[in-house]
Amino acid sequence: MNARRSATALIATVAASAALAASGTAYASGGSDDHGRHGGGKASVVRASHSCSTGVIKLKAKHDDGGIEVEAEVDTNRKGQTWSVQVRDNGVSVYKGKRTTHAPSGSFSLERRIANRAGKDVITVRATRGRSTCAVKVTA
Repeated sequence: MNARRSATALIATVAASAALAASGTAYASGGSDDHGRHGGGKASVVRASHSCSTGVIKLKAKHDDGGIEVEAEVDTNRKGQTWSVQVRDNGVSVYKGKRTTHAPSGSFSLERRIANRAGKDVITVRATRGRSTCAVKVTA
């Protein structure tokens, strides 16, 4: 009986690990996770993250109602840091401003709705604080 429980626990652990590994791969590769309908069509979500010397920067972009919803997050695990942030779409600046990390996570987020330019959109977010720069990009 004890061997049967151990085998069941092992199978459950392997299945859970495989599910976590698959979801991590989809996130890193820019896979789509939004299968709902919004604005009359299937929403396509692209994601990317990048580790930098001071933390992690994440970017998510989704086509929606003729525009693109852009969400960025910088997580440094330190509250009170002020960062200069710039969002670019195909090299054109669509946002420039300052953001401050907040407790309890020591992060900030930025949400913007930008125009959907002709062709593929290469969206870049760059956050700078002193000599530290974090940058990430996606193609939407």
